[in-house]
Amino acid sequence: MINTIIFDLGAVLIDWNPKYLYRKIFDDESQIDHFLNTICTPDWNEEQDAGRSLYNGTEILVAQLPDSADNIRAFYGRWDEMLGDEIAGTVKIFRQIKKLDIYKIYALTNWSAETFPVALKRFDFLNWFDGIVVSGTEKLRKPAPEFYRILLERYDVKADEALFIDDNLRNVTAAREMGIDTIHFQSPEQLQEELLKRNIPV
Repeated sequence: MINTIIFDLGAVLIDWNPKYLYRKIFDDESQIDHFLNTICTPDWNEEQDAGRSLYNGTEILVAQLPDSADNIRAFYGRWDEMLGDEIAGTVKIFRQIKKLDIYKIYALTNWSAETFPVALKRFDFLNWFDGIVVSGTEKLRKPAPEFYRILLERYDVKADEALFIDDNLRNVTAAREMGIDTIHFQSPEQLQEELLKRNIPV
């Protein structure tokens, strides 16, 4: 019996994409892809999500690749330009679940503690959660089981009574291995179908 729903944020409820910034810096998509795949990579960004300061993460990379210093510094210096709009279809589903007043609703997000306040100011729906666990604050990130346990223990959530929604299959697999029911998010429409299969009226 599900009584708790846990959302990921980026690419589920919030449209975040570094390309929104780097399309203003580079001339074509191939240059952007090369930069984000070889320099400011997802693995590098996740170190900041896991608690490393933006300054340290930036300066370590600049020291390694000084010829790309300006573009590296833009990643966090102009980070707000990577933040798109809310994903309206998912926010609508969130609102409908909230109105039911049946479920506890939490967020478990890989996000730098230094940039998360920008999102808090921009997206009012972040105030609807019963609690948010941010990786940069905890200095742990998905898919580490310990990170999921922080949320479960802090809010007294039983794994077999929770549903976890994330766009990253790696993170979904980790939650499933802990006994949490999961939805691998692909679109608001697919999410709605999966919720209805679980008798969650949305």
